[in-house]
Amino acid sequence: MKFSTSRSTLLKPVQAVIGVVERRQTMPILANVLLVVKGSELSVTATDLEVELVAKVELEKAGTPGEITVPGRKLLDICRSLPDDASVQLETDGERVILKSGRSRFALGTLPAADFPVVENVQAAHNLELSQTELRSLLEKTQFAMAQQDVRYYLNGLLLETGKKAIRAVATDGHRLAVCELPMADQKGGTQQVIIPRKGVQELQRLLTGESALSLTIGSNHIRATIDDIRFTSKLIDGRFPDYEKVIPKPQANILKADRNVLRGALQRAAILSNEKYRGVRLDLTPSMLRIQANNPDQEEARDEIEVEYKGEPIEIGFNVNYLLDALAAVDSEQVQLGFVDASSSCLISSPDGKGARYVVMPMRL
Repeated sequence: MKFSTSRSTLLKPVQAVIGVVERRQTMPILANVLLVVKGSELSVTATDLEVELVAKVELEKAGTPGEITVPGRKLLDICRSLPDDASVQLETDGERVILKSGRSRFALGTLPAADFPVVENVQAAHNLELSQTELRSLLEKTQFAMAQQDVRYYLNGLLLETGKKAIRAVATDGHRLAVCELPMADQKGGTQQVIIPRKGVQELQRLLTGESALSLTIGSNHIRATIDDIRFTSKLIDGRFPDYEKVIPKPQANILKADRNVLRGALQRAAILSNEKYRGVRLDLTPSMLRIQANNPDQEEARDEIEVEYKGEPIEIGFNVNYLLDALAAVDSEQVQLGFVDASSSCLISSPDGKGARYVVMPMRL
């Protein structure tokens, strides 16, 4: 294998895939990236056995075909260290790869390309076309509610549900729930639910920086997204996601409407003196007024009042303030609506028109 190109042409695909290369690997080859030259096309592949990224670029001229794996982060650091306008020549030399640029010369160790684990074709159950903006919005409005290292492994990911003329993203950690839906053209194949692992969600988010369309292929074991010149593939979590529909409170009798930024500001102020471990705040709901209280083991206390529109019975209820703030940050509208059943039931947070994302937060005893 041998090719010549500019520094920027080589740097771009290496930067695109390096996020899945773990610094500490159980298998040495997972610290490497796979370089493949076919004609004038160079592809760079990285994987951690859960997520795979493949980035392709067109070389200025055709190289000598071949494939080899080289240490990913070392290759990235070398490319970054070269001058912006540098040209690069890379070729295999026995069990090493020689990279030359100007008067600089680097000899990198290699491992056989045949040993590199790659994901073969994904058997598609669903194929979707949507914009990067739409998928980015779905992920941003829900991913923060995923669990972290929960023993219920199926919560450590994000549910993607297709069918019913929509695509829906759902995340929960058992204490809160986030649901966001995007209308889609009628799809064949009925409803399908898959769970994308946390790292897959994070890498996919990182790639969604443009406005162009992408194709999404959902199989029984993998999900694949093709975004411009980058192909993302992630394993799916094999598990049954909870019936989230049961958790969403039905029409509530007690409805609070407030300016989203005013409510966020009051909660952020109260949070300063909340218990650092439990982060609890008490909401006292009365017609036209919301009182927010927080205290901590040092006998410190915060109180705040804001004017709101409230229809319903007076309620005193406690919540983890971080959960409320996360949900309020994800609501798009200037006004926000909070629905309550009673002082011991979940709160439903949404836009007043009921469109877009919905958030359920469980109460806590204070």
